[in-house]
Amino acid sequence: MKEVLVSFLETLGLAFWVEIVTDRPRCTYYFGPFLSSQEAQVAKSGYVEDLEQEGAQGIRVTVKRCKTPADLTIADDLEVKMPLGKSRILSGQF
Repeated sequence: MKEVLVSFLETLGLAFWVEIVTDRPRCTYYFGPFLSSQEAQVAKSGYVEDLEQEGAQGIRVTVKRCKTPADLTIADDLEVKMPLGKSRILSGQF
């Protein structure tokens, strides 16, 4: 039932996403969708921890309500984009 509600909110652009921007590597990552801001807040620490273990620096995190991003991973310095459905699996994801 929860998945149906999240899918409905996602369709309307009302689902919550965790956006993480790193300076090194220069990337933007999107994790979600989440039903609530609180749910996204709880999950974000796992994503940050995984990125820190991978050596990412200059990590900035935002939880926001938005439409599904076209790309879930955007690596600016490598010019690599990972399309929706091909996301990286980090231990903080469920």
